Amino acid sequence: MLAKRLFDLFFTIPGLLLLAPVMASLAIWIKLDSEGPVFFRQERVGRLGRSFRIYKFRTMCLNAEAKGRQITVGNDPRITRSGFFLRKYKLDELPQLLNVFIGEMSLVGPRPEVPRYVAMYPEKTRQIVLSVPPGITDFASIEYKDENDILGSAVDPDKAYVEEILPAKLEYCLRYVQTRSLKLDFMLIVKTIRKIFL
Repeated sequence: MLAKRLFDLFFTIPGLLLLAPVMASLAIWIKLDSEGPVFFRQERVGRLGRSFRIYKFRTMCLNAEAKGRQITVGNDPRITRSGFFLRKYKLDELPQLLNVFIGEMSLVGPRPEVPRYVAMYPEKTRQIVLSVPPGITDFASIEYKDENDILGSAVDPDKAYVEEILPAKLEYCLRYVQTRSLKLDFMLIVKTIRKIFL
């Protein structure tokens, strides 16, 4: 666990310093583009079931969760103009480097879910998935990069997420936990970057 923490800090601290001008520019754009705060914070479930607040750049209108689902579907009308760009290139995830720095997340690990969906995990699966720190990216993040578009074509997006996507994601989470290593973490970081920009 110590080696993984050092691995995270080795990349996160320089990353925050190098990306500071980019993140500042994005923050200004978000503020100018629509009313509301720069950051979106949401309760997620982390290691050992501990709750924490995840950081993201806000990509939706103010009070978006009160106006719709907790999942984002296709061309969701709640998404702002800047939000479409941020989501396309996963730039809205950059503030999660702060969660990694604090120690609430890791660069690589099962994506943290909201309590509502964690409550649906089978008990044995929940114990395994929550035994490691949640991450910014993992197998599921790479395979389901276009999740919003997939849900956008579903008749019942909530049902499709719970019955089709969530079980598949959990299989990827189990695979990660059972095969995790620093070498695998590095490979998944590289694959994530390539998937986004290539």
